[in-house]
Amino acid sequence: MAQYAAYVICTSPRSGSTLLCKLLAATGVAGKPGSYFHDGSVAAWLGYYDLTPDEAATEREVLADIFAAAIAEGSAGTGMFGLRLQRHSFDFFSRKLALLHPDHPTERERFQAAFGRTAFVHLTRRDKIEQAVSCVKAQQTGLWHAAPDGTELERLSAPQAPAYAPDEISACVEEMTAYDHQWESWFEAQSLQPLRITYEALSAAPGETLKCVLQHLGLNRETARGVEPGVAKLADEISKDWVARFRSEEASK
Repeated sequence: MAQYAAYVICTSPRSGSTLLCKLLAATGVAGKPGSYFHDGSVAAWLGYYDLTPDEAATEREVLADIFAAAIAEGSAGTGMFGLRLQRHSFDFFSRKLALLHPDHPTERERFQAAFGRTAFVHLTRRDKIEQAVSCVKAQQTGLWHAAPDGTELERLSAPQAPAYAPDEISACVEEMTAYDHQWESWFEAQSLQPLRITYEALSAAPGETLKCVLQHLGLNRETARGVEPGVAKLADEISKDWVARFRSEEASK
């Protein structure tokens, strides 16, 4: 029996969250986790769910409708809501959550008020240089995710050849490291003990990692049987070259 009504995957870009979300959705018991509050705009949220609020509606009423729509989509009829929350989306989301549930003094309590008993999963990538290279390369090429057969799943800009950019990689390393620290500080402030998963473990053993998450949620581990990764690794020889080059340059400073 499920121990939770919802779970939040707390993460940062290029940490394997798309892989984990697709694995969980494929079990048929863990909802359809996604970035349902990604953009820092209520107007964008309304657009996600094709909602048109009444002109007389208060912002709190509008938010209630948005959250209800998000829960319906992210539960996918399973009774379990899954949310992916990138750190850069957190502050705006938190402010709107406080507006929706002003009677609850802590963010932890507001999550429970909004989604029911909520579990937290912290998904990180230990190798910050590889994470930064992945992020910079995706930004340059426009391709963020592809299926195992090579079909593009997410492209945010027109194709462009990647070019080694050490300053961009360095800035991204700092940014991703800061995101990890911000999540850790938040967990401590909210007295939360999240399930901790790394990209490295997820990438090496997706099936076993999926079983671990299901068990943590109180769901049947066996629903992971037969579930295959729905995204391909985008790291290639260019990625490896950039990582090695950046490490060498950093070591020589």
